[in-house]
Amino acid sequence: MRPRGLSAAAAIALMLPALGRAQARDWREIPKAPLRAFTPQRPTRIALPNGLVIFLQEDHELPLVRGTARIRGGAREEPADKTGLASVYGQVWRTGGTKGRSGDQLDDELEARGARVETGAGLDSTFASWDCLKESFDPVFAVWLDLLRNPEFREDKLPIAKNQLNTGIARRNDDAGQIAARESRKLGYGKDSPYARQPEYATVAAVTRDDLVAWHKATVHPNNLILGVVGDFDSKAMAARLREALGKWPKGPAAPRAETAFQDPKPGVYFVQKDDVTQSQIRMVHLGVRRDSPDYFALEVMNEVLGGGFSARLFSNIRSKKGLAYSVGGGVGSNYDYPGLFSLSMGTKSGSTAAAIDALYEEIDNLTKAPVSAQELARAKDAILNSFVFRFDTKQEVMAERILYEFYGYPPDFLERYRAGIEKVTAEDVARVARAHVHRAKIALLVVGKAQDFDRPLAGFGEVTTLDVTIPGGAPRANP
Repeated sequence: MRPRGLSAAAAIALMLPALGRAQARDWREIPKAPLRAFTPQRPTRIALPNGLVIFLQEDHELPLVRGTARIRGGAREEPADKTGLASVYGQVWRTGGTKGRSGDQLDDELEARGARVETGAGLDSTFASWDCLKESFDPVFAVWLDLLRNPEFREDKLPIAKNQLNTGIARRNDDAGQIAARESRKLGYGKDSPYARQPEYATVAAVTRDDLVAWHKATVHPNNLILGVVGDFDSKAMAARLREALGKWPKGPAAPRAETAFQDPKPGVYFVQKDDVTQSQIRMVHLGVRRDSPDYFALEVMNEVLGGGFSARLFSNIRSKKGLAYSVGGGVGSNYDYPGLFSLSMGTKSGSTAAAIDALYEEIDNLTKAPVSAQELARAKDAILNSFVFRFDTKQEVMAERILYEFYGYPPDFLERYRAGIEKVTAEDVARVARAHVHRAKIALLVVGKAQDFDRPLAGFGEVTTLDVTIPGGAPRANP
């Protein structure tokens, strides 16, 4: 309470000297408490004799049970002349229903229970999942199990899935950023690589119901499957239920695996003419690393310094100081079982295209010419470590990460190792991995834009190869 007759402003003025002694005068003087130990609750792992691996994670916050089966074999394993097969399979698996019930009947049954059973496909795997209330687990799990073991792939659902893919093909050149992302992957991995190829009207049309049935028979076996279940249940009872339902399922052949050779792209300048834009999309790419690289943690810090946020070099220097970018970012990419791409991406107005490219090359050079400062290093590590916990702040997220490690053969404590690995990174480590993994001479430079409006011709950066992004074959006839 302030003295009688003294205004609030005057009272605060009297208190300021005392407050000043207790408070820091600069934000850098504020002491930082050490981060708490990161010890996520590990899910229970169960390996059945038939090769099926199960992870169970109890979570009693809500009366829900969620399960996802991740199955080896994805789009990278599909035949090149049937690119799009995995996508069609992932959709028709669910919409086609089971041998006893159509997909529409399953929709009605699940909707009445407020539940979901879904299927889909990705680059290296397919999945089948359920999401339901605890009280509905038994009937919903029965639907999921029936779909897993007895899918029908009804013929009338194929045209719907194909039409959706064809719609995406028809629109794929509408957006310059989408073109740049797609074509830069082709440059980075090779246009015929399973990591870069794209569906075409002809490859989608070639997919048949027999292909879907054959895919299922080749991949959906217990020894190719990892099942994660999280929710409001007792682990012992759930383990018994899953053993009963899945334990007698016989082993099958191992899922096919794409064998791919990787090499850096042919360096040079590549261009896609797009006349209906006022901005240019710029990409610089070459091969990156796998996450089991000994340099992975140092590269994570280097990426944060280079392109990790508002105070990173790319954003601060190119966007904020030079005003050349609408968006800018990038770094050395990594994947679990195949190399990522070193990739810098940028959007700029057409009239500053060459200046923006100059600025990107300058930042690449400065990774070695202007080594990371102590302040940059501290900021980068703090940004990674302070945000790290929010990526895994639910039991479901922790279990999903643990399934990834199982799927790719990584150590089960890789999540815990991540934080320790980041903390150990030094400025010398960042400088070393920049020299080892960022190579200006290997870069394929791609620009998508309107050449007539550029500030300088792209030929000033080297011989230009114009890429043809015309969609082959024209629009297909609509499926009935």
